[in-house]
Amino acid sequence: MSLPPDQLQARVQAALGEAASKLEFAHDELTVTVPAAQVVEAMTRLRDDPALRFAQLTDLCGVDWSGHGEGAWDGARFSAVYHLLSLEHNARLRVRVFATDDDFPVLPSVTDIWAGANWYEREAFDLFGIVFEGHPDLRRILTDYGFVGHPFRKDFPVSGYVEMRYDPDQRRVVYQPVSIEPREVVPRVIREDNYADSEGFRKG
Repeated sequence: MSLPPDQLQARVQAALGEAASKLEFAHDELTVTVPAAQVVEAMTRLRDDPALRFAQLTDLCGVDWSGHGEGAWDGARFSAVYHLLSLEHNARLRVRVFATDDDFPVLPSVTDIWAGANWYEREAFDLFGIVFEGHPDLRRILTDYGFVGHPFRKDFPVSGYVEMRYDPDQRRVVYQPVSIEPREVVPRVIREDNYADSEGFRKG
């Protein structure tokens, strides 16, 4: 049986105290926002508190909030979102942590709390450019080592900055400027009257 939402919220609030700067329910899951400076302490409490026992980190992802809410967003640009699971209490928790510097986002690593955070943090670093301080081996994990930029940032061009190909003369992979012409794809909207018959079949 799952831990009732009100009980989970009360237990998280009791465990984190002032470190829980915001608590809210969204998509049937409790989300708690924690200041970046208190991440390690807060995550340790969530893992070790007998009333919670969030022993597993099931996912960690980066988020680029720029342009959120059709430009109405005025908070920090980058955050990391941690998804925790307590098998003992059959409960899930989402933890959101914002990096304080938009130009060089840095968050503490939680690899000493959950070893599985290693690859998750590398992915968030690779795709969003979030640096996890204290990570034992923070390097790209999905893109090439010579890749320029972070492809999940909202200001990253869809076509990228460079393209790579195998050069048979040089017998190696080479990088060159992008040759794809930038274009905007506009979906075709059909507004013809009586486009389909009464049974939904297209005419013509």
